[in-house]
Amino acid sequence: MADGEAACLALADGTLWRGMAWGARGRRTGEVVFNTCITGYQEVLTDPSYCRQIVVMTAPHIGNTGVNDDDDESDRAWVAGFAVRQASRSVSSWRAAGPLDEYLCRRDIVGITGLDTRPLVHHLRDHGAMHGALVSDGGGLEDAVALARSAPDINAMDLVGEVSCKAPYVWSERADAAWYPLADFDDDEPILARPHVLVFDFGVKRNTLRLLASRGCRVTVVPARTPADVVLSVAPDGVLLSNGPGDPARLGDVIEIIRGLVGRVPVFGICLGHQLLGSALGGTTYKLKFGHRGGNQPVRDERTGAVAISSHNHGFALAAEGLPEGVAVTHVNLNDGCVEGLAAPHLRAFSVQYHPEAAPGPHDAAGLFGEFLAMVGNGRGG
Repeated sequence: MADGEAACLALADGTLWRGMAWGARGRRTGEVVFNTCITGYQEVLTDPSYCRQIVVMTAPHIGNTGVNDDDDESDRAWVAGFAVRQASRSVSSWRAAGPLDEYLCRRDIVGITGLDTRPLVHHLRDHGAMHGALVSDGGGLEDAVALARSAPDINAMDLVGEVSCKAPYVWSERADAAWYPLADFDDDEPILARPHVLVFDFGVKRNTLRLLASRGCRVTVVPARTPADVVLSVAPDGVLLSNGPGDPARLGDVIEIIRGLVGRVPVFGICLGHQLLGSALGGTTYKLKFGHRGGNQPVRDERTGAVAISSHNHGFALAAEGLPEGVAVTHVNLNDGCVEGLAAPHLRAFSVQYHPEAAPGPHDAAGLFGEFLAMVGNGRGG
């Protein structure tokens, strides 16, 4: 990381935030959002749900533990840009394979450090997430503002089509059990006796697939727009609708596919998958002012009163109003009352807005995979 190379982050409302160039040099546009996680920056960078977004981290030091070969959640970095208060100049972790700065350069991720992130995040909270531009190639402030104001609206794009796999594939890698000492991992059944779970890839994270495999599932991942009749012809024991980026209301064709599956096979939705399942059941979605992104969101289970601290990454939410009879809101966010889960038991379908796979933690919600597989087992007569 070179000293003295100026960089800036401009927002579409004309505000400017100055810092130093970090990572790759260049110019990038995207929706500027913030994440409150203290750990897990490598997972953030490689989460497909951040496609075309410039992510501002609220933790003051980023990069302390370097990067490694195990924590990527996909095969590439998806963020459009990365903004931090202070990039760590040293790395201290037995797992580290290198520094974050080099990682950003190799993946052509434009970054900015030395940024006063606290007032920037306050600004986004007050005015809402908005498009912006990150300039670290020597361009002027006027260039940055003009670029931010002309940035294309990512919420009008087919981001799911951009991040989804192009062809089906089988997943077998399991999670490291050392990270999940209380988990109900199961690897005893013969392969052909294990439940076959088909995962729709709207931007799926690797740890979702690992945790399914660790619980004894045969896992097949399919592209986002795989027709319902093709899915049913495989006769899966369950279907998981993954996380992903973008506005769920623009995915009408995917919602129709899900309608063709609900009631015919057990369905579990996560994040975007939750929004799409809710839409398929008759609900509507809306855009949050600045979204939920971080690993510290309190969610209450309305059925038991239990509260879980959970990992989130979403800018849209499902409205509680308009859900049909038989579809219940099961979880709510204690910060703003946002719908965090729903269930339609008569259709063998349920979903959550947050992330039970949460690779860097917390793992409070990991048991939801067990709930899904219990539903799958009941359908198989298990």
